[in-house]
Amino acid sequence: MGADSAQSVTGIGIWIARAAGLVVANGGNPNMPGWNVRDIPDQSGRIAVVTGANSGLGYVTARELARGGARVVLACRSESRGNEAVGRLLAEVPDAIAEFWPLDLGDLCSVREFVDELPYDRLDLLVNNAGVMALPYGTTADGFETQFGVNHLGHFALTGLLFPRLLGTPGARIVNLSSGAHLLGNIDIDDLNSERRYRSWIAYGRSKSANLLFTHELARRLDAVGSGVVAAAAHPGYADTNLQTAAPKMRGRKGAERLMEIGNRFFAQSADAGALPTLYAATAPGVRPDAFIGPRILGWRGAPAKSRRASWTLDDRAGERLWAASEQLTEVTYEGLKS
Repeated sequence: MGADSAQSVTGIGIWIARAAGLVVANGGNPNMPGWNVRDIPDQSGRIAVVTGANSGLGYVTARELARGGARVVLACRSESRGNEAVGRLLAEVPDAIAEFWPLDLGDLCSVREFVDELPYDRLDLLVNNAGVMALPYGTTADGFETQFGVNHLGHFALTGLLFPRLLGTPGARIVNLSSGAHLLGNIDIDDLNSERRYRSWIAYGRSKSANLLFTHELARRLDAVGSGVVAAAAHPGYADTNLQTAAPKMRGRKGAERLMEIGNRFFAQSADAGALPTLYAATAPGVRPDAFIGPRILGWRGAPAKSRRASWTLDDRAGERLWAASEQLTEVTYEGLKS
């Protein structure tokens, strides 16, 4: 087994080990047995933005929202893959209202251009789905470590720039995609860009912890101003997408790529099943602020349920510090919110 294969297995092993203990319950299990796409309420008249919607979980999320009647913006980095995804979606759901808009979360100029050009003055739903996992060390266009820059900072900036539209839309929701792998590492506020030491799986876990801590702090600030906007988080468990094989492909590690393919084939649930927690958080009545929704069975697979999460993702002081650092790094502030 090569180094990358070993690191992948080690990362998954740590995730499982920590899932056994170093977490706290987030309100127990809700009454949502067997919830599926047939339970999605009518989405007619809603406008939704889904990042990374050209494949996998994002595509399924966009398709099912469109099937429910929402106008869906597929925000994707690749124009060719984004347009292909829209065509595929319209073939599956002929009466859907769906469109592609270019968005590169690894480039804050692209994030600002997306927001400036989006022709809607209201927004009912923002699904921050796009992400990268366990990549070799690299940096974004703005010099941030790639996983932290794309998974957290890009979405922090996007949400902040779209925030006036969300704040002005009754019943609006923001759903941030995290992962059970957030258990791999708490954020290091003094080394957010992993400049001291880079370990790809730990950096991934920290970026997913940042997603949850961002959700927690955003929910707290929304509550402080009496806003009805709901900020929640979700994770897919172990779902069969191309996320697992992207890093081995980048490294040219055929063994690790094959290992991930085998895992996806025999142990993962489908992308359709993996998207259910996101769709629940985005559409189900009664979703509470700062909820964390994942698969019911050991957080791995099954119908949506309230998920367990690390205690460090519920730390108010850490949330404040991450928020302040994110504002400084992105130069984006949230109009209408206070600390």
